[in-house]
Amino acid sequence: MLKFAVCPEVLSAGSKFMREKERILELREQLHRHNHLYYVQNSPVISDIEFDSLMRELSALEEKHPEMKDPNSPTERVGSDISKGFKQAAHRYPMLSLDNTYDEQEVRDFFQRVNELLNEPFEICCELKYDGLSISLIYEDGELQQAVTRGDGTQGDIVTENVRTIKSIPLVLQKNSGYPQSFEIRGEILMPWSSFDMLNTERERQEEPLFANPRNAASGTLKLLNPQEVARRHLDAYLYYLLGENLTCDGHYENMMAAAGWGFKVSDHMKKCSTVNEVLDYIRYWDNERKNLPIATDGIVLKVNSIRQQLNLGYKAKSPRWAIAFKFQAERQVTRLNSVSYQVGRTGAVTPVANLDPVQLSGTTVKRASLHNSDIIKSLDLHIGDMVYVEKGGEIIPKITGVDMESRSILLGDAVRFTTICPECGTALVRYEGEAAHYCPNTTSCPPQIKGRIEHFVGRKAMNIDGLGTETIDLLYQVGLIKDIADLYTLKATDISRLEGLGEKSAINIIRGIDNSKQVPFERVLFAIGIRFVGETVAKILARAFKSIEALENATFEELTSVNEIGKKIAQSIIDFFQDERNRNLVDRLKEYGLQMETAFAEEEESSNSLAGKTIVISGVFNRHSRDEYKSIIERYGGKNSGSISAKTSFVLAGENMGPAKREKALELGVRLVSETEFLEMIDEKQIDNNNELLLPF
Repeated sequence: MLKFAVCPEVLSAGSKFMREKERILELREQLHRHNHLYYVQNSPVISDIEFDSLMRELSALEEKHPEMKDPNSPTERVGSDISKGFKQAAHRYPMLSLDNTYDEQEVRDFFQRVNELLNEPFEICCELKYDGLSISLIYEDGELQQAVTRGDGTQGDIVTENVRTIKSIPLVLQKNSGYPQSFEIRGEILMPWSSFDMLNTERERQEEPLFANPRNAASGTLKLLNPQEVARRHLDAYLYYLLGENLTCDGHYENMMAAAGWGFKVSDHMKKCSTVNEVLDYIRYWDNERKNLPIATDGIVLKVNSIRQQLNLGYKAKSPRWAIAFKFQAERQVTRLNSVSYQVGRTGAVTPVANLDPVQLSGTTVKRASLHNSDIIKSLDLHIGDMVYVEKGGEIIPKITGVDMESRSILLGDAVRFTTICPECGTALVRYEGEAAHYCPNTTSCPPQIKGRIEHFVGRKAMNIDGLGTETIDLLYQVGLIKDIADLYTLKATDISRLEGLGEKSAINIIRGIDNSKQVPFERVLFAIGIRFVGETVAKILARAFKSIEALENATFEELTSVNEIGKKIAQSIIDFFQDERNRNLVDRLKEYGLQMETAFAEEEESSNSLAGKTIVISGVFNRHSRDEYKSIIERYGGKNSGSISAKTSFVLAGENMGPAKREKALELGVRLVSETEFLEMIDEKQIDNNNELLLPF
């Protein structure tokens, strides 16, 4: 018999691999447990530093052993930056809506109907109605397989990669906890008030539209195509309904308690009630106590607890007979108006802000509320010292909706008059025709405008320069290192590293980001410069039409307005910008520093205007390109994207699973449906390379 000697180094390497493989599995189990303790049970047993250390160790081992890749690993929580839109999946069990009521008598009527239909004792499970986005989670063998939005109730978007970033949703269930081999659990994706306020503060600083409420913010976030951005917004989730063939119990409440033991975040506030008075007591308690919750709630859901009884009660056309939702009235509080201050944005728009006695609204303390503009102040007839009505709730951001006239006294303070001068630089304000806002015209010397334009310039959608947040820009401005956007390109690492709170590493990263921004394409540079009314889309249109900053600078009013979508207001703003010598000098400096001031391709082929004058709606799922890519193609070829079908729609680019409502609307209006293949033939598919990447002209 032949014998083979095995090299000790080979044995050692194999042994090391096995140890590292075991360590990967061990770390994953530990980190899943610590995630559950921290995000679900709110009882961490290790410090953040210890958690981060374990995560770094796991990440390093997984990088070393790519064959061990697992989409449910804790390291996947941050999400990939690659996504191609969403496909749809049908719900195994339809996701129906609930009948709503605001009336306690209708709750009594519901209880009575159930009693008559069942003719046997029953319990009602009462639970909070979360104000978020409904989600269906599918688990197989204790691991998350798929996450699908409610959609139209019969099918929804597959958003699994985004849901993996939500740390309160378990990727792998607690071992040996008794869960079925296969089941579905439903719940609500939420944005906590703290995350919502942070997100809107950031959007306000960037002068982007604010989200009206956490529900809209959560919904918009879950539909983002970049899971990394989803992870950054810190969504949360509560699970509230279990479905499957082999559930633990007949009781809904009992099933949810079992699910909590498997690792799911289930509300502690669920309660079983046997009488209608117990139900009403629960409703009344939470109508007040919900103000102290960290998340938005807009009512109470009442469900017959027994699954057997639910099946016996059955369903109506669009809702179950065994459940109903009691909705709370919009929350409103009365508080005192102490003063009105004014904020200046990067465009010079001056916004009045009401300063109030602190008041609790929907779990947050409100001290300030927007007054929007001078017309709102005038319509409210506000006086300092007025007792005013403030609303927030889940419906709107804080704002004053009225004045308690009965409490107004003869000792009332002065009427609120909108300021006539800029609170920052003292310049007389102007109000442009057709606009509600007042503006400070001192664009070159008003500090908030200067710093705001620099923040806009370095933003992700503009020059994308990392490391330059609000505080850093303010510091650089205060010490005199930057006075405008061009000054960024004169900064040196040694200038930055000597400032308080900024070390050598931060300085090097900032300088690297500034250097990299010189490769940003022309249309984004044009957007970053901050010409009034020139947003992302308009900047693309202008870059396509004029191809260089020199051509745009010398364009006449007639040449500008002849471009599709460029109206008189935008054209005049561009002319005014370049007529100011200070702005021309600024642009010249940016050119000297090497920024891209013309499109990447000097000429476009004639086919690039083949969609000129056409308004196109995109619906469905596509094979060759994502919806966002098709939007870019439409813009490149001169077309206009629209989200809704009307008589002005030229055609619908229709993919698989086109929305039934849009299909019906198109047929009703006689709007043509164009397939993906037809569309690519229409624009000459040669313009798109074999890698399915767009060959855009900028």
